[in-house]
Amino acid sequence: MSSSQVRDSSFLGGRIPPEIESMPKNLKDVDQEMFRKILKAVVSALEGKDCREMMKSIAESSAISEERLSHIVAGMYRVLTEAIHIPTSSLKQEAFKEDLRELRIPEDFIADFASVVFGNRRAALEATASQRDPHLPSIEDFRWRVDVTISTSSLARALQPSILMQMKLSDGTSQRFEVPVSKFQELRYNVALILKEMNDLEKRSVLKIQD
Repeated sequence: MSSSQVRDSSFLGGRIPPEIESMPKNLKDVDQEMFRKILKAVVSALEGKDCREMMKSIAESSAISEERLSHIVAGMYRVLTEAIHIPTSSLKQEAFKEDLRELRIPEDFIADFASVVFGNRRAALEATASQRDPHLPSIEDFRWRVDVTISTSSLARALQPSILMQMKLSDGTSQRFEVPVSKFQELRYNVALILKEMNDLEKRSVLKIQD
């Protein structure tokens, strides 16, 4: 299956990542025992554990070449990473399995993938993924008020309104800034435009999540 082929309903999104596309051919002649050893090492890596010794043992005890093994590990890592980022309320187990079948992954291996994605280790994987993903501080508190400048050094009577805003962020810092009415109107317009575009995207059938 070509990497340029579009897939609307796959948990992988519109295009299959190259490391996943190359994985099935590198899994040929790999037995389930070896597959599970590699999968265990990949899951340990996703949980933030040091799996170098585990991978060294696999490489030394297996007839799989280093190049093939690297392709298999990269593919497994990407499959699990992509699946863990989707809530189980949106990603159904049978749909997940069907996507892997279309990639021509052996059925026994599909069952092992599903046991990780939908099993009792998922919570730990999600927690590690959320810590690893880059993110900015969120807003915990937001306050504002309107100030009117009665006069300035150059004008005896100004009467210009401005909006004073203060944000408290999740990292404990506070940001305070003043916005003229014209800029606030621009901000309000752009936020409304973004919300409209998001609503339009949600209405497109290609982005609707299939049960």
